[in-house]
Amino acid sequence: MVYIILFLYGITLGSFFNVVGLRVPLKKSIVSPRSACPSCGHQLTPIELIPVVSYMFQRGKCRGCKSRISPIYPIMELLTGILFVTSSYVVGWSGELVVALTLVSMFMIIVVSDIHYMLIPDKILIWFAGIFLLERIVWPLNPWWDSLVGAATGFTLLLLIAIVSKGGMGGGDVKLYGLLGFVLGFKLVLLSFFLSTLYGAVLGGLAQLFRIVKKRQPIPFGPFIAAGTLSAYYWGPELIDLYVRFLNHGF
Repeated sequence: MVYIILFLYGITLGSFFNVVGLRVPLKKSIVSPRSACPSCGHQLTPIELIPVVSYMFQRGKCRGCKSRISPIYPIMELLTGILFVTSSYVVGWSGELVVALTLVSMFMIIVVSDIHYMLIPDKILIWFAGIFLLERIVWPLNPWWDSLVGAATGFTLLLLIAIVSKGGMGGGDVKLYGLLGFVLGFKLVLLSFFLSTLYGAVLGGLAQLFRIVKKRQPIPFGPFIAAGTLSAYYWGPELIDLYVRFLNHGF
């Protein structure tokens, strides 16, 4: 029952994260005007705003003009619910769960923004930086200075890559990794970057192979950062231990 409640909270907040991710980059209010169809301007009624369910009952179409609704909306709602439950299952019912849910929330907003605009807004990073600062004061890493080392490592690593690649890495990614280093610490932020680039290379390669995206077409890196970071956050120590054992016995 607790997991069901957490899932419902997740999909409900996921709907809100969609709004934030779409409006903040355009410097629009996240409160008003009410959500509406981007094609015909039809204002959505409460029954059309039920996370996931409304999309299914409307068969992915606007009730007004019958234009198709982007599947990104229900996907992000459902994914938020799943990740909320996953966080509680992996992290456990402790103070660190608050950090985990905050991390998931930030990534849902960032992914929506990056997919639509290829942009990670500074306003989102600043807002969450304040939250993470308070959370790491209450629930610090062990040792506490690991957050500072992680932040410096994440920021510097991505900044060097951005300089060397001459713009291949966006400024939003650089600042995001500084924040992630503060949350994860030194070891996990390095693992996060490794997994993010691995996911990006594999999935980006497959997307080009199946002609989902064109060759040299820019691909948003935010979703890969989210996947790599959450993988490192959830299972980082186990993955590092597995890698060390492989080095010791595999060669």
